[in-house]
Amino acid sequence: MKNAIHPKWFPQAKVTCACGNTFTTGSVNEEIQVDLCSACHPFFTGEMRLLDRQGRAERFMQAQKAAKTSNRGGKKARKQKRQNLNDDSQTVQTFKDILQDERSQV
Repeated sequence: MKNAIHPKWFPQAKVTCACGNTFTTGSVNEEIQVDLCSACHPFFTGEMRLLDRQGRAERFMQAQKAAKTSNRGGKKARKQKRQNLNDDSQTVQTFKDILQDERSQV
């Protein structure tokens, strides 16, 4: 095994969470900054909190609200629109039908 290729190990690395909780662990970094920990994560606490990083949660909520109030219509409206488009379009003739029409005109 090669010597001096492993990073330095800090057995008492300090971990600081965004909620203010701190604890120690072993790591190759002396200090670690985290967004979530077991003291504030919804899985462990049982309560829902939104962590708003650069307005992402607000933009998501606005998009959800816009989707609910959209005027696109439901499945029935889209299906009806498709049927109307199909009814308005010309019927497609097969090659056999085209040849028979040409023969009848001659």
